[in-house]
Amino acid sequence: MTNTAFSSLALSAPMLANIESLGYTQMTPIQAQSLPVMLKGMDLIAQAKTGSGKTAAFGIGLLNPLNPRFFGCQALVLCPTRELADQVAKEIRRLARGADNIKVLTLCGGVPFGPQIGSLEHGAQIIVGTPGRIQQHLSKGTLKLDGLNTLVLDEADRMLDMGFYDSIAEIIGQTPSRRQTLLFSATYPAGIKQLAAAFMRDPQQVRAESTHDNTQIEQRFYEISPEERMDAVVKLLASFRPQSSVAFCFTKQQCQEVVDHLSANGISAAALHGDLEQRDRDQVLAMFANRSLSVLVATDVAARGLDIDALDMVINVELARDSEIHIHRVGRTGRAGEKGMAMSLVAPPEAHRAQAIETLQKAPLNWHPLNGLKAQAGEPLQPSMITLCIGAGRKDKLRPGDILGALTGEAGIPGTQVGKIAIFDFQAYVAVERSIAKQALKRLSDGKIKGRSLRVRTL
Repeated sequence: MTNTAFSSLALSAPMLANIESLGYTQMTPIQAQSLPVMLKGMDLIAQAKTGSGKTAAFGIGLLNPLNPRFFGCQALVLCPTRELADQVAKEIRRLARGADNIKVLTLCGGVPFGPQIGSLEHGAQIIVGTPGRIQQHLSKGTLKLDGLNTLVLDEADRMLDMGFYDSIAEIIGQTPSRRQTLLFSATYPAGIKQLAAAFMRDPQQVRAESTHDNTQIEQRFYEISPEERMDAVVKLLASFRPQSSVAFCFTKQQCQEVVDHLSANGISAAALHGDLEQRDRDQVLAMFANRSLSVLVATDVAARGLDIDALDMVINVELARDSEIHIHRVGRTGRAGEKGMAMSLVAPPEAHRAQAIETLQKAPLNWHPLNGLKAQAGEPLQPSMITLCIGAGRKDKLRPGDILGALTGEAGIPGTQVGKIAIFDFQAYVAVERSIAKQALKRLSDGKIKGRSLRVRTL
C-alpha cells in the first residue's frame, strides 16, 4: 500500500503548506507513483489520462530543484496546444505560490512574437510552450536552455500525432545532457518508445489505472448499420438532451457531415479539427465553454488539451481505432465528481474495436438497442446562452470588467444573466442568456465600451 499523503514526500515546508492550502489532501494514483521517482531526479515515462492530476505531479517535480535566484530557464514544459499550455502554466503558478519570485512564462504560436522577446529578457525560471514557437525562439537566440534541469513532455502522444517529432528532437538537442526528462502520455505508441530510446536515461515507467469508475461514467454501446450513423447521433441527443456534449469523429470530413446533419435537425453544433485557423478555433472553443454551443464535433487531435468543465456526454460517432484513445475520450465526461455518459456507435466492421475495449476494461460492454431511444418532447436542442462577438481585444487593452460594465451599468442587464467572457488579442466574446440576447446586442452596439463605439455581432 503506497502512502498517499503529500507529507510523506521530501518536500519543503512552504511547498507542503501551499499544497494543503490548495485543498490537495491525498495524492492521486499517478502522483503517488510518479513523485517519488521525480524527486530522486530520475527520468520518468508516465502513462496517465487528462484529469488524473498529472499536471500537479510534474509541477511539484520541476519546482523542487528550482533556484529562485537564478532567472534563466530551469524547467521547460512542452505541450501540444496553446489551451493546454495556458492551463499548465496556471496550475504551476498556483503550485509556486509558496516560493518567492518564481516566474512562469508561456511561449505559444498564434500570438505575436515581439512581446514574448520582451518577457524573456526579464527572465523566467519556468517556460511552458508549444514546440513550434519554442523552436523559433531557440533559432533566434532569444531563448537559451543551457541552465535547464527539467524537461517535461506533456501529452507527448498528441504532440507526435500533430507532427512535432522533429521539433521536439531539435529542442532536446539544445538542452544539457544532464537534464531530467519527464514524459507524460495517455497512450504508448511506437513514437514514444522511439523518443524514450533516443533521449531518456534509464527511464522509470509508471502507469495510472486507465479505466474509469463505472459509478461516475455510464457507458452504453449501440450496434448500428453504417448508414444509420448520422441519424443515431440525433436520436441520442433527442433522447438524453445533454446540455453540452462532445461528438468524436475520425476525420475532418466526418466532423463536417455530423455538423451539417445536426444543424439540419435544429441542433446547434460546430466542428473542431486541425485545419481551423487559430481565430476560428478560439471562437468555437469560447462558444462551447460559455454554453452557447450544444455539441462540439471534434477529431481526437483537435480535442486534445481541451479543459471543459461539466461535460454531460461524450458520443463516439465512430469507435477509436485504439482502445486507449477510447478510454481517453470517455474520460472527458464525469469529471470533478459529476456524473457523465459516454455513448458509442458501433457498425459491424468496427466490432473488433469494441472487443479490444472490452478486453482492456476487463468487463463486458453495456449494449443497448438503438430503437429503445425515445425522443423527449420539446424544442430542438438549443443552448441556454448566445455569444456576442466584440471587435476589440487584449491588444486594445480591453478587459472583462469593461464588457461587464457596458452591459450591466446604469440599470442595464443583471449580471446574473451574463455568462463567461473570453478575451483574445483582437476580439472578445461574451455569453448572455438567450432571452436577453437582442437587448444585450442593442446595448453594446448603441453604447460605448471603454469610451469607444465597437462593432458587435451575434454568433
